[in-house]
Amino acid sequence: MPAYTKADVQRRMLGAVDALKHDLGGLRTGRASTALLDPIQVSVYGSNMPLNQVATVSSPEPRLLSVQVWDRSNIGAVEKAIRNAGLGINPITDGQNIRLPIPDLTEERRKELAKLASQYAEKARIAARNVRRDANDALKTDEKKNEISEDERKRMEAEVQKMTDETIKDIDSTFHAKEKEILGK
Repeated sequence: MPAYTKADVQRRMLGAVDALKHDLGGLRTGRASTALLDPIQVSVYGSNMPLNQVATVSSPEPRLLSVQVWDRSNIGAVEKAIRNAGLGINPITDGQNIRLPIPDLTEERRKELAKLASQYAEKARIAARNVRRDANDALKTDEKKNEISEDERKRMEAEVQKMTDETIKDIDSTFHAKEKEILGK
């Protein structure tokens, strides 16, 4: 069985783009995103739990997040976890509901977020290049085992390079769209 499979390479390259989209989804722009609260851990019932396991998070308005805490006794812990998360958001408690108004971003903070988005994009590009390297190594292995000819290897390497170029183009366009959103241009 050949070490190289086109489907595996495509799957791994798509994985790099999907990981980038997930990372960028957590970056806060002017709009409220429920992904913003994903990393928050709440100390309840004697252990740390993700916020989404003790409350429902929704975005009723573009600049507001709403956290509906299921168990009334956990409201204080949820509020404390949000306050200590370092997101620059001030929770407003209203019964079992916690409202989180999203403040405007300062120019300095926008630049920091754009730089972070750039780092995420570079990480995704490196992942795509690593997939390319692995695929090319697998093709050389297949050639040594006489499973494919030298011509086939060269043709498939060109195919892998084309997939890499397309993936990096996707990564760049995803990054530029997010950068534009962050900087508000």
